Amino acid sequence: MDKFSSHVKNILHGFFLAIGTTIAEPSTILPLIVNYFGGSSMLVGFFAALLRGGAVVVQLFAAFHAQSYKLMMPYLRRIFFVRFLAWFLIGVTIIIFGDNYPNITLASIGFGLFIFSFSAGFAAIYFREIMAKIFSHKFRGKTMAYRQFFSGAGGLLSGALAAWILESFEAPQSYGYLFIISSFIMGLGYIAFALVDEPIKEEVSKKESSFKEFLQNSYAILQADKNLQIQVSTFLLAYGYLIALPFIILDAQQKIELDGVAIGSLITTQMIGAMVSNFLWGKLSGEGKNILTARLSISLQIAATALAFGASSIYEYMLIFFLIGASMDGNRIASSNLILKIAPADKRPIYIALQMNIVSLGMFFSIAGGAILHYFNYTALYSVSVAVLFGALYLSLKLRD
Repeated sequence: MDKFSSHVKNILHGFFLAIGTTIAEPSTILPLIVNYFGGSSMLVGFFAALLRGGAVVVQLFAAFHAQSYKLMMPYLRRIFFVRFLAWFLIGVTIIIFGDNYPNITLASIGFGLFIFSFSAGFAAIYFREIMAKIFSHKFRGKTMAYRQFFSGAGGLLSGALAAWILESFEAPQSYGYLFIISSFIMGLGYIAFALVDEPIKEEVSKKESSFKEFLQNSYAILQADKNLQIQVSTFLLAYGYLIALPFIILDAQQKIELDGVAIGSLITTQMIGAMVSNFLWGKLSGEGKNILTARLSISLQIAATALAFGASSIYEYMLIFFLIGASMDGNRIASSNLILKIAPADKRPIYIALQMNIVSLGMFFSIAGGAILHYFNYTALYSVSVAVLFGALYLSLKLRD
């Protein structure tokens, strides 16, 4: 446990994965791609939700099987290959169909994002179970903070790479190149983590006779554990920022000129926020102050969304994306550590799946955001987002470590 080689491989995985996925970041580039091919605000919200939340539907099913596995890595390696292939093929279809067949292009992007995110439902269960096996509670907070820091560094490089590609090639070819190039970069991260030495798990649960019985047992666990209920409710509402986030870039596009350099600058600023904040999140997590991390992160999300009401310059939008980058990693670290701490070892995959399945419903908040923007305006959109985040902040006061 706590091997330095595992620590390095975890960091490399996060670094290369960040470069790959940030190139189609659902708060910046993805909305612009969908908008370019004629997608409405509701489709923007749907695609953003698809990328972030497609994993929801399979997490409990993955946990149902995973609870009896002694080793997770063989299954995780297969998922890594599927995700690489889905991301690569999105780029290929954009180049092949492009402007000539915009509806086919949008459908292909949607299908690729679904496969990429759907497979993440399995990967998330396997990955967190492996993390719980190879790192102790306190070192896990440290390694995740390092991972998030270098993920931020990867995001910086990704922002520069995205800016160069968008400036050097005409759309839609530039969008296709973004996905193709980033898929191979992402693959380096998959290879790094696939080489982690996973110990065999001795404490495994006996798998229920059917998935239906598993769901009934999972619901009984949720009903019996008050701390789990409060925790999932808090981090579900903490995704309230996603009601507004995918549309902030579209709002900015109407107010200021957004060329490739400006878009790259916003991505880079968001990643700088992630990098800088991880010094704080790592220190707090290492001291076991995960609840404070959650409260600070939610407060930053409220501040970022509130600033969007009156933003009218590139510098104001850079501040917004800086705060968003800082807050996202804080919540991610806090939720991951808190669930691993309260979960019994033999029920850990179930606890992880319950939290991720319920909390991940918040990733679909962008669909509601698209509907609000379609029928109302940006003021209503930002107001609802801030109200939901205040609900999360209130519930975080009841968290127990």
